[in-house]
Amino acid sequence: MRTNRRAFLKMVGAGVWLAGADPVGVRAVSVRRPNIILCMADDQGWGDMAYNGHPVVKTPHFDRFAAEALRFDRFYAAAPVCSPTRGSVMTGRHPNRFGCFKWGHPIRPQEITVAEALKKAGYVTGHFGKWHLGSVCKGSPVNPGAKGFDEWFSAPNFFDNDPIMSREGVAVPTPGESSMITVEAALAFIRKHAQDPQPFLAVVWFGNPHAPHEALEPDRSLYPDQNQKLQSFYGEITAMDRAFGRLREELRALGLRANTLLWYCSDNGGLPGVGVSGGRGNKGQIYEGGLRVPALLEWPARIPRPHTTNVPCNTVDIYPTLLEVAGAKVGRQPPLDGVSLVPLLDGRMKMRPRPMGFWDHPTPGIATPSKQWMASLYQAQQAGKEMDDPAQLFLDAGQITQQYPQDSFPGHAAWLDWPWKLHRIEKKKVTLELYNLADDPQESTDLAGRSPERVQALRAQLEAWLLSVVRSLNGKDYVNSGSVIYDL
Repeated sequence: MRTNRRAFLKMVGAGVWLAGADPVGVRAVSVRRPNIILCMADDQGWGDMAYNGHPVVKTPHFDRFAAEALRFDRFYAAAPVCSPTRGSVMTGRHPNRFGCFKWGHPIRPQEITVAEALKKAGYVTGHFGKWHLGSVCKGSPVNPGAKGFDEWFSAPNFFDNDPIMSREGVAVPTPGESSMITVEAALAFIRKHAQDPQPFLAVVWFGNPHAPHEALEPDRSLYPDQNQKLQSFYGEITAMDRAFGRLREELRALGLRANTLLWYCSDNGGLPGVGVSGGRGNKGQIYEGGLRVPALLEWPARIPRPHTTNVPCNTVDIYPTLLEVAGAKVGRQPPLDGVSLVPLLDGRMKMRPRPMGFWDHPTPGIATPSKQWMASLYQAQQAGKEMDDPAQLFLDAGQITQQYPQDSFPGHAAWLDWPWKLHRIEKKKVTLELYNLADDPQESTDLAGRSPERVQALRAQLEAWLLSVVRSLNGKDYVNSGSVIYDL
């Protein structure tokens, strides 16, 4: 018996799962930690998928994925715009905790990313596509290489066809359709490491379907009954769908599909005028339409049967989930807003164990013109120089100089404790709105006046969370502001 126990502990340490039967039929077949691929669209709304009922857009590869994977029907971006949500994926924390309020704000060097944690745990790591959490120049403390990625082929913001990309700080003109060049760069990394003894993490962040939409003619021509604007928008989604299908096809060909965790989502809700949101509002808003996004996850070795979940999940959950899956530990972990979804993957989570908070701070975004910046970097490097513009390098990203008040929380915040969602809107005064999302997914009937006790209880929870976020924002999570203090 003692020998068997010792053998069992060795197997667990090696990453062998021995789960028994459960409601979705999960059994352990993994003999090693999984490869991990995180894919993210740029501005694809919850309804911008054929499988979610869109009557026009063609997404055959995503539709097939949805039929074969774990489908999240109530998945949220941590923020209603791009950079903050990407920061939440990297850290498991609400982006306001590290000052990533809007587009263009960098991640702080002090933050530990999922790439750093998994790299320390033995993963080889790569980033491909849109970064938008800081510079992609050499020497930046917040470029992908500085934040844990061994290999990277990245852009400082969204990018269209024939872009100039940064290959580990070197500007590289890259002909081709935007989504496909992203996937092909990721596949080169995956093929390179397919037979390595250590698993890999590949972060594949598309630049589509962000405006301006520049779909190729064959993709636009699929929508002859639409106006030119919609033809280009739908065409970019279809091109991204094709690139995603190429990724899945190659995983099968390489024999990697079974033990690869492939997770797809978008960074915020739908675009006004062209996109289809998952509720009231659009990108940029804390209402459901700005936050609810399509999300799918495949891992055949752990999730052998497709199914759908209505448990509310969030991009902040990606970090703690992957750390648990990979057996990675972070010493002195700062406060997390996400929860591990491993019990959900195994069919054991029927409800979210704690509420989720949102906060759109009124601090404006920072312009990050990828096309112009990358052209300048290319020209400089061709002349034998490097880019030293602080606006691009974000060399002050780690300095915590501004202190924010702890008795005021300006902007639009919300607290989601399913099915209740409390909105707190602070301008000159605080306004509260309460919705029951199960009965009112469009957030059209404000119940705050009818449920004062519920409003009071949820407000107390929300404001306690907001205070915690401000303390992090002010550097209280770090021993010394401006320095990394976490032991991986």
